[in-house]
Amino acid sequence: MPSGLLIGLLLQALAMLPAPAAAADRPAAASPANHPALQRFVLPAISTSAKEHASYFPRLLQLALDKTVASDGPYELAYYGRELTSLRRNTELKNNGVINVMWDGTDRRREAELLPVRISLIKELNDYRVFLIRSEDAPRFAAVRTLDELRRLKAGAGANWPSTEVLRFNGLPVETSSGYEYLFPMLRVKRFDYMPRGVQEAWAELELHPDEGLQVESTIFLHYRVPFYFFVSRSRPELAARIERGLRLAQKDGSFDRLFNSIPAFRQGMAEIAARRRRVFELTLP
Repeated sequence: MPSGLLIGLLLQALAMLPAPAAAADRPAAASPANHPALQRFVLPAISTSAKEHASYFPRLLQLALDKTVASDGPYELAYYGRELTSLRRNTELKNNGVINVMWDGTDRRREAELLPVRISLIKELNDYRVFLIRSEDAPRFAAVRTLDELRRLKAGAGANWPSTEVLRFNGLPVETSSGYEYLFPMLRVKRFDYMPRGVQEAWAELELHPDEGLQVESTIFLHYRVPFYFFVSRSRPELAARIERGLRLAQKDGSFDRLFNSIPAFRQGMAEIAARRRRVFELTLP
């Protein structure tokens, strides 16, 4: 076939091909806007000496976030590298610092500064307080029959704990410490007489301080409502909304209760409340 005829046929064939689609007709290329952004949650460090119940809160957060991957997209959990005091956690969260989520008991000041997710993470456990005391003082506490009699003794607590304000508001003397770990030696050397702890905390903490002459007091409950919540910065409501959706889904399908009941300290605390063996002193919230 002559070369001129071949070239002519090729040009004719090319002319019969459909024109390229206009930009508006082409399918959009995949872009980050078409996919949910990765949400990063940075948690406070957990003490290496903490008992199993301390890991419950990150596990519960992970459970809630897993429930919302389909609706909210992927996420990443990370821990800040150093332990923070309660006051420092508050400050960092408020100022969008090194963490963006934490868990703690609530109070009016904390809720004014931070955004709570209003689902109680440990049910009613944090509403009941038992005492860590020196074993030699057990008869002294067994003889306490009224709140007025308890006011003759001094409690020990963290300087920035919500419970400290509650104790003082109810006329209970309190010796404070800037650090949780300092309270145990302060109790041993009689800087104060008792250390109120959540019913889910006391026995586990006692195990961390064996052979120090301490015990859980067996006759008294302090009762006041202090729910344990997740908190985020007020500038990050989308994090709170996602956590709340996930927690409610976990409550609905039973996985919240299964995780809660897997913690021996929580089961022990609920059993202690249900036994109703103790005198209950009701405290008023500020």
